[in-house]
Parts: sequence; C-alpha cells; structure tokens
Amino acid sequence: MKRSPTHWSRPAVLLIVSAMVLATMVGCQGFSSGKAAGQGAPQPASSEDLTPTPSSITFGNVQVGTSQSQTDTLTNTGGSTLTLSQATTSGARFSFKGFTLPVTLAAGQSTTVSILFAPSSVGAANGSLSLTDDSSGTPLVLPLSGNAVAVGSLVGTPTSFSFGTVQVGASQTQTETLTNTGGESLTITQAAVTGIGFSDVGLTFPLILTPGQSSTFNVVFAPSIAGASNGLLSLTVGGSTTTFDMALSGTGATPASLTANPSTLTFKGVEVGKSQTQSATVTNIGGSAAMISQDSVAGTGFSISGLNTPFTLFPGQSATVSVTFAPLTSGSVSGSVAIASNATNSNLVISLNGSATGGTQGQLSVSPTTISVGNVTVGLSGSQSGTITASVATVTVSSASVASSEFTISGLSFPVVLHAGQSANFTVTFTPQSSGLASAGASFTSDASNSIASFTVAGTGVAAPVYNVNLSWTASTSPKIVGYNVYRRTGTSGSFAQINSTLDALTSYNDTTVIDGQTYYYETTAVNSSGEESAASQSVRAVIPAP
Repeated sequence: MKRSPTHWSRPAVLLIVSAMVLATMVGCQGFSSGKAAGQGAPQPASSEDLTPTPSSITFGNVQVGTSQSQTDTLTNTGGSTLTLSQATTSGARFSFKGFTLPVTLAAGQSTTVSILFAPSSVGAANGSLSLTDDSSGTPLVLPLSGNAVAVGSLVGTPTSFSFGTVQVGASQTQTETLTNTGGESLTITQAAVTGIGFSDVGLTFPLILTPGQSSTFNVVFAPSIAGASNGLLSLTVGGSTTTFDMALSGTGATPASLTANPSTLTFKGVEVGKSQTQSATVTNIGGSAAMISQDSVAGTGFSISGLNTPFTLFPGQSATVSVTFAPLTSGSVSGSVAIASNATNSNLVISLNGSATGGTQGQLSVSPTTISVGNVTVGLSGSQSGTITASVATVTVSSASVASSEFTISGLSFPVVLHAGQSANFTVTFTPQSSGLASAGASFTSDASNSIASFTVAGTGVAAPVYNVNLSWTASTSPKIVGYNVYRRTGTSGSFAQINSTLDALTSYNDTTVIDGQTYYYETTAVNSSGEESAASQSVRAVIPAP
C-alpha cells in the first residue's frame, strides 16, 4: 500500500533510501559493492566552497565627497566548478565592480572583485557583499565597514580683529585661535598681513593641525600715523586654492592733550567775608583719552569744585572746574589750579588772581540761646521757635545742624541771606524716644565773623499715660443673686460683648484693656444660683483720651 510522503516517519525514509541504493548497485557492472561506487561519484560545488580573502573589508577613515576601493579575492576551494549567478551589496555607501555575472570558477580557480566606499555624509557605515551560486540558496556574505569623516576645516576665533583706538607709538595685542574642526589634518604654509601697523607674532610654518587640534598666535596693531587703518591677515592652507582671511581694523590716534579756557581767572574787588565764583573749561584736544587723576588748588581764599577725580576725558570732550574766591583780608592774592593727567601736558595749570576790598563782616546771633520744648509724651512731638538775627553787615547762613536725632530744625530754606538788622524764625521739633531730660548742641554755619553760631536745644520726654475704666453698680435686690457679668461695646453701634472671664461676685469691675482715643459703652447683668441672667442694666459711656 502506498502512503503519501508527508506521512513517512524518519526511519521509513532511511529504509527506502537504502533500498534505492541497493537497486542502483544491482544495475551497475564492474563494481563489487555500492560503497566503492559511492566514493567515486563527483559532488557538485556550492557557495560554501567559495572563500573570500580577506574575509571582511574595512575602509577606515574616508573623506566625505571622495571614494576608496579595496579588492577581495574569491577562490573556489571546492572540488567542482561553481557558477556565481548573483551579487548584491547592502549599505547605501558601498558598491562593487570588476566582474560581470555570471562568473564560473573551476575547482581552485580565483577571481577578484573591487569594493567601493563613497560616503556622502559623516559617520560610521556598515554593509555587506552577498554572492550566490546556482547550486546553493545560501549566499556568501562578505562584511563591509568604513568611517566617513569631514575634510580638514579651519576655524578662527575671533573671525576678525577690531583694535579700536590705539595711540601712535603704542601697541595693542590680541590673540587668535586656529582650530581644525574637520576630520583630516591640514597644513598652513604661510601668512600674509596687509594694512598699516598690523603684524602677526608666533606663527611658525608649516603649521600642521590634526583633527580637533588648535593653535594660538598674536595679532599686533602698532600705528605709526594717526587715522583709520584696515587690512587682512591671509593664511594659505595646503591643497586649497583660496586663502583663509581675517579682517583687521584699528585707528591710530595722537596722544591726549589738555587745554583750559580761560587759562587765567581774575577776581576783582571781592568784599572781605563775601565770595565770588568763576569757571574754566578743560578740553581734550588730542586724539586719545586723557585719564585725569587729580586736581588741586593753591592760594589763600581759593577753592575748587566740579572735577570729581579720577575720571576720563575722551577726545573732544570737556569738563568744567569752578573756582571760588572768598577772601578773609583785604589785598591782592594769587594762586593756581593744577590738573594732573596722562596727557602730553601732564600738569595743566590755570592761573588765579584775586583782589579783596576792605569791609566789615556781619555777625549772627541766635535767640534764645537755649530753646526748650518742654514736656513731650514719648512717641509724640513738640516744637518751639527760635530766631536768627544778622548785625553789622549782611550775613549768608548756609546750613544748620543739631547733635541729636531727637531734635530737628526746620523753617529755613538755605542759603538764607540776612541783611544787617534782619531776622528769620525757625522751628525746633522734639520727638523723645524715652523718658527723661534731653538736650543737645545745635548751630548755624554762615559767612559771619562768628562763622559758627551755637545754641542749645532741650526737652523732657514723659511716659504716655495708661488708662483704664473703673465700673461700679448697685447690687440687685432679687433673691439668690450670686454674681454679675459685664458687657462692653466700642463706639455707638454694634453688639455688646462680655469682657469678664468669670462671674464677678462684687459690684465693681476694672477694665484695663481700653485703647487711647476710643469711646466705650458698658452694661451689666445679674446672675442667680440657677444660672439665670437678668436683663441688661442701662448702659454708661467712657471716653478714653487720645494720645
């Protein structure tokens, strides 16, 4: 009985195969056994007999945009001829060339195939070459790998140089960093600098930069003439048809130079005890910044203001110095203002001349000499007035001071000009911070012969009063009364609230929780032994004084 091959078990297959071999042996002549006939029969070659040399191909680093090829030798190491019918590559960057399919290889015969790696972007790449012969469905797989790298790329930091203004005869240096950001080494063979006053320092050629490597050098601007200068620093990179250029710019400037207008200040006929002020303008007429470090004045009666040294005066910029002449005696006097800087005229001098006429200085008096504010509650303020009076001649009062923070002087707007016999009132305010007597010295400063007019301020701080409300009422005539409750309301509206925490057995109560300036209303009720509370009494009012 026949059975479908799909129902055979593995032992049955072996048995049937053995029977077929025996039948073949019976039909052949000249062989003594089936074994001898089997050993002499040729076996077909397969892709398993195809040996690649090398067994894998690695391309290493290949620049993007270029290509590299390697050769692999394919050898038929089997005993029979094989035919390669199909070849494919995986990996978009790999391809092959050098033979046309089909390729037939006799036993021991070899052929070569060229593998091409042509990367289009940076990064590692992997692929394979698969070869299939006619007699086998299993291909030979040849692994392929490579690494795509960027070409050498030069980056400069900074990309250009701006030196600003540099004084003629001086120099300024800036540092340049060159970095190879590509994947291959590059060689800088020379440098060329154009532009007046520019030069490079620290470059040695050839300069080889490996991938990621950096090198630094200096660019110097040393102008020999005034004016703007522009140029280029051009680097030649081996293998490149263009130079790597960096723009250079700077301005040569003449040194700083100061001038004063006017160069002499003259004060005529200034009355003794009075003052006069004049100004001079200091200008930098040079081409560089002037660093003004100090100003000073010489000569009796002269003083200066306006120049807050040290400061910088840029080319064409001006500053004003004010000179005041306040003679103490009659006659002529001379002096000078000196301005020190780094300009070519490092010590600029402004001449001063003054003449003073005779005159009588005024006098200033304060009345009373002791100003007492009296008693003032701590935390509140009290005040008292005083008077300043000029005599003999006009007096200019410039300021007032007091040696205690509890006292202040107000009521005057300085400067106060008082002609002979004229007076002005002022106010002393006392704000005590604690109880007790307080006093301090005070004064007015003026151009009077007694330039400091002194007086005393005083006051007494007193503690603020503490208020409470004492309540009393007539005892209730109802039997069994055991105590009373007290109720309070703030202001004329709202509800009453109980303020005693326990029942009051007496007919009086002292409220110590009142606040200054408030008005309160009070009521009481009687409570019997059963805890019953009577109706409220008639309310009474208590007014607490304001502080």
